[in-house]
Amino acid sequence: MSYQDKVNHYVSQLDKELAKYPLLVNLEKQTGAPKAYVVGGLAGFYFLLVALNFGGQTLTNLAGFLVPGYYSLNALFSAKVEETQWVTYWMVFAFFTVLESLFSVTYWVPFYFAAKLLILLWSGLPQTSGAKILFCSFISPLLAKYFQAPSFSSAGLRSKADAAVAGDKAQ
Repeated sequence: MSYQDKVNHYVSQLDKELAKYPLLVNLEKQTGAPKAYVVGGLAGFYFLLVALNFGGQTLTNLAGFLVPGYYSLNALFSAKVEETQWVTYWMVFAFFTVLESLFSVTYWVPFYFAAKLLILLWSGLPQTSGAKILFCSFISPLLAKYFQAPSFSSAGLRSKADAAVAGDKAQ
């Protein structure tokens, strides 16, 4: 299969997915431009703005929030969706945001927002399980020692609270 055939295959798959959205179907009827090309052009323009850092932080955080936010709300309102992925994603998103503000990485890393956008999109898509990979590879090794101690279990916290209350009553 040639490269052009592969691209045409992916464009037709994207077009089938986009047919689910009436707004895009109406836009295609009115303009005559295929839905996949319109979405691809908008996505390319969006990435260009991020790469050139025109509103990079806002656009990156918006993209990192919208799709996973939708799926997270869907998970909260439906018992059918696995919630672990979305909790993991939000931990990765928060980790990026905190690192970004603490260390001013936007000045140290060229095209930081473009890279962050790609990483957040990869980690936010359910098909890639990127958030789980990032969490297990980087965040978990850093923080696991603080959350595996018995004092962080509900029973451990309860016993500490009881001991503190008993200590206050004894005095």
